[in-house]
Amino acid sequence: MLIVSGKMGYNSKSTTESQFMLQIDIRSTVLTATIITGIAALLTLIFGINHILKGRQIPFYRKRHDRMMRGWRLLLAAVILIPLAWVILNYSEPLVYNFISPSPTATQTPTITLTPTITLTPTITLTPTITDTPSITSTPSLPSDVEADFESEVTPNPDAVFSFIQFSQRIDEEFQPIDPATEFENPVGQLYGTFSYNNMSNGVQWSALWYREDELVYYETAPWEGGTGGYGYTDWEPDSDQWLPGMYEVQIFVGSDWMVSGYFSVTGEPPTPTITLTPTLTATPSLTPSRTKAPTSTDTLQPTFTPTITLTPTRTRTPRVTSTD
Repeated sequence: MLIVSGKMGYNSKSTTESQFMLQIDIRSTVLTATIITGIAALLTLIFGINHILKGRQIPFYRKRHDRMMRGWRLLLAAVILIPLAWVILNYSEPLVYNFISPSPTATQTPTITLTPTITLTPTITLTPTITDTPSITSTPSLPSDVEADFESEVTPNPDAVFSFIQFSQRIDEEFQPIDPATEFENPVGQLYGTFSYNNMSNGVQWSALWYREDELVYYETAPWEGGTGGYGYTDWEPDSDQWLPGMYEVQIFVGSDWMVSGYFSVTGEPPTPTITLTPTLTATPSLTPSRTKAPTSTDTLQPTFTPTITLTPTRTRTPRVTSTD
């Protein structure tokens, strides 16, 4: 808004200056030059007379002579400037018009203003009968699936407080973040959300929910074991291909009460997992028929077949997914 306002002021000033430049025509220029020449002649005359009068009072001949000569020169210049002003006033304007054609003076054309005579007054006022009630509140709520995993029945302390969440890929022994940031580039690996807390109660249920673009991608919930105050963290280490780019939010609840939220973003495409083929042994049965002669009869010989099963192992490749960072 400031830039737009500045441009508007600059454009308005330029328009005013352009209008002022257009108003200075040849006639005004001639009058200005005449006035300046007349003032110069008057000042030169006064300075010349002043030099002559003061020069007569100097006792030294050389200085008196120089001072009076300067005064006479000024009087001569005044005598030249006076008729020059008269010449400029009377002859300069026609002389200029010999080289520059006069342009017509722009006059303002009156515009017609339409005066409305009929005013339409609305007689029907529509009263809305349907009121839109927003269904989404600004305060995060705990999903029912997460609440179903609660194990503790300890009532949360209403005075419990949490600090803002800092995100980092490493933490030290005191749960302090190392090189915290709000933007991480793939591959991310394990990510920590560290915080400080106070007025907590051991045994109370607490939960940490990880969202990506309003989609719950991970959560953890368990009874609290960190004492009343100190430092803590929540972490997530998914497969490398699950760190999709976008905005992430981590929400912390004590019981079903929301305490604090933290935000970070992930950039870059996640690494693509590679498939490694691992051979396994599979037993495949094969049938090998054997021909056995039956007892000889007096009429016709009929052969009988007795199948035997021989197990011949063969190698079959079964794929197994192994993710690489």
